[in-house]
Amino acid sequence: MKKEIITTSALLGMASIAALVLHAQDKPLQTVQYVELDKYLGKWYEIAAFPQSFEKGCSHTYAEYTLNEDGSIHVKNTCIKNGKVKVANGKAIVTDKSTNAKLDVQFFWPFKGKYWIIGLGHDYSYALVGHPNRKYLWILGRKPVMDSQTYNHLVTLAANKGFDVRNLVKTAQE
Repeated sequence: MKKEIITTSALLGMASIAALVLHAQDKPLQTVQYVELDKYLGKWYEIAAFPQSFEKGCSHTYAEYTLNEDGSIHVKNTCIKNGKVKVANGKAIVTDKSTNAKLDVQFFWPFKGKYWIIGLGHDYSYALVGHPNRKYLWILGRKPVMDSQTYNHLVTLAANKGFDVRNLVKTAQE
C-alpha cells in the first residue's frame, strides 16, 4: 500500500510538471530585468544542463567570460572529455541593450545561439540561462558545487518558465 502511494504521488508530480511546462511554453520567455555585465563577467561552473551533443562526454565544465575591446564578450568554454582538457572559444553579443539579458553566442560561423539570462542571483552567485525555444537550459554557479536550496529554486524557476526540467542532468564537477 505504501509503495502504491509513493508511486501515485510520483506520477502526479510528473503530471503536474508536464502540465506546468505545457502551459508556460505558450508564453514568451521572460529574462531578468537587467544584467550588469561587469558583474556577470568571470568564471561560471555548469551545475546542470539539458544534454547537448556539443557537450556529450564532458565533465568539470565551466565558462569564462571576458570583455573584448569592441564591447563583445569573449566566451571560453572548458571541460574534461576522455581525460583531456577541451576548450571552445566563442563570442557573445548583447542583443537587448535595455536589459543586457539577451545575447547571441557564436562558436562557429555562421551559427549563433540565443543565450538568455532568465534567473540571476542578486549577488551574481548563480545564473539560469536558456533559449526561448526552451530546448537549451543551464544552471550556472560561481562555485563548482551549489547548495540544494538554490538548485531547487532554479529548477522550480525553470519549470515555471516552461522548461521541461525532467531533462536536466547534473554536471560532474568533483
